[in-house]
Amino acid sequence: MAQIPNLDNAPVNLTSIREHSQKELINILKNVRGKKCLVIDPKLGDSLSLIIQSSILKEQGVELRHLSADPIQSDCTKIVFLVRSQPDLMRFICSNVHDDVSKGLQREYHVYFVPRRTVVCEKVLEDEKLHHLFTIGEYPLYLLPMDEDVLSFELDLSFKECLVDGDASSLWHIAKAIHKLEFSFGVIPNVRAKGKASVRIADILNRMQAEEPVNSSDMVMPEINTVILLDREVDMVTPLCSQLTYEGLLDEFLHINNGSVEIDGSILGLPQDGKKTKVPLNSSDKLFKEIRDLNFEVVVQILRQKATSMKQDYTDMTTTTQSVSELKDFVKKLNSLPEMTRHINLAQHLSTFTSKPTFLGQLDMEHTIIEAQSYDICFEYIEELIHKQEPLITVLRLLVLFSITNSGLPKKHFDYFRRELLHSYGFEHLATLNNLEKAGLFKKQESRSNWLTIKRTLELVVEDTDTANPNDIAYVFSGYAPLSIRLVQHAIRSGWRPVEEILKLLPGPHLETRRGGFSNSPSFDTLSGIPTSMAKVPDGRRALVLVVFVGGVTFAEISALRFLSAQESMAYDLVIASTKIVNGQTLLETFMEKLG
Repeated sequence: MAQIPNLDNAPVNLTSIREHSQKELINILKNVRGKKCLVIDPKLGDSLSLIIQSSILKEQGVELRHLSADPIQSDCTKIVFLVRSQPDLMRFICSNVHDDVSKGLQREYHVYFVPRRTVVCEKVLEDEKLHHLFTIGEYPLYLLPMDEDVLSFELDLSFKECLVDGDASSLWHIAKAIHKLEFSFGVIPNVRAKGKASVRIADILNRMQAEEPVNSSDMVMPEINTVILLDREVDMVTPLCSQLTYEGLLDEFLHINNGSVEIDGSILGLPQDGKKTKVPLNSSDKLFKEIRDLNFEVVVQILRQKATSMKQDYTDMTTTTQSVSELKDFVKKLNSLPEMTRHINLAQHLSTFTSKPTFLGQLDMEHTIIEAQSYDICFEYIEELIHKQEPLITVLRLLVLFSITNSGLPKKHFDYFRRELLHSYGFEHLATLNNLEKAGLFKKQESRSNWLTIKRTLELVVEDTDTANPNDIAYVFSGYAPLSIRLVQHAIRSGWRPVEEILKLLPGPHLETRRGGFSNSPSFDTLSGIPTSMAKVPDGRRALVLVVFVGGVTFAEISALRFLSAQESMAYDLVIASTKIVNGQTLLETFMEKLG
């Protein structure tokens, strides 16, 4: 099963980005002559698996190891560390080198930082008196193609760093990544941004263009017509809701990591030897591409129909005489049998979670909170979860969702739940609650909530959603249209101006600018709602919009954007970029830490 996604059908040449990253890594390894041991931090190893196959690394005379506190087990005299710029990883490196020195091992050390070296990391080496032993370099991996329409900046902690730690370095990283795209595809002429971080990125991007200009005269027409930048803080409601698309549910329950899930082999009907199996989930799997964005209810029906159809074909094959072309068709269908078996097994496994009363109860409660009804029922339900000692993350998801839609909790409820959480789950979680408070995600109510106005004006709750034949993005949550994607819809259809009053009710400033010297490129306002031909670039392709989520995007939102792009009335292609693909659990986990 191919791990690296096929990018041949991407609306813009993402293969060139991947190949460039591949070539840069190979050049780093070639610069260290002879046999060498490449020690990668495990998190980065997952990312690299989407860029380069380990067989190619071995061709460069490379032994592969994962960085940990344990000594490096290798006979190589040349060690190349490839790590993200994080001080805790530097401590592992120092521990490894100190161990070598104590054993009298003489080795040549190289450390390459991803995407760039930082003073704080080099200071760790200096403090440990090891700096002089290292050759230091950079591997500028700013952007990772996850699939043919999805890019990741691989900045897991950027949301928490911006909101809690006051560390905005990730914003420079995002602007740099977009600017690198501009060197490949031309200056992006139209920019829409909403949220403090997004507006800042737009500003940094303009400064980068002034200091290191992409030469617009080299490009007849930019390939990316527009970039929409959106802070996660602007819409925290969506990631806290349970996703109901196939891919979204796979992430909620099995945790998709860099385009694959790692599960017990028995789930796929393999021998029960306790071994984990990695299942790639990207558009190289044709069946997955067909069903990933659908509501899970529909997926179960489609898989059932496909299985029944194949069973009927088999019966026809064995009971009637078939022509050669009919035989060929049947063999072609048989080739898709492994994919079908895999997804039937995965769907069956997901059904064991989605049919549980706890999950159905949580869905009901999310809908109750979004529709701003029956607060007492919400509080009773959350109180019951705490008393049953349900996982802390489950409780926090609902509490934070309530806090955001109601501009906080009434003081007596806030104090009560804070006390109950610490009493039931332990005072070591005080740091987590402090982080959530600092981020404004769990707070006392100090003003009236604007949620009802936002919900009504943007039509976020859609009654009688047809999940089988959807005509609105609300199908991804069975009735709730993601706020973030409603904003993207407006940004594309008519710009920010018609929704200016609503934008003022949401966190952070908004911005709308035109840059570069492309007076003949289609203006942003022509991308939808008027003849399709106007939204095409001269060679006949559809105009391309880059949608950037600062702080994370969910698979359900990606599905909603794909749904929009597939509509005949929408005359553009979309590429989605995000700091990370998240769900309610993984997003809140970045805020969690234990005292001591």
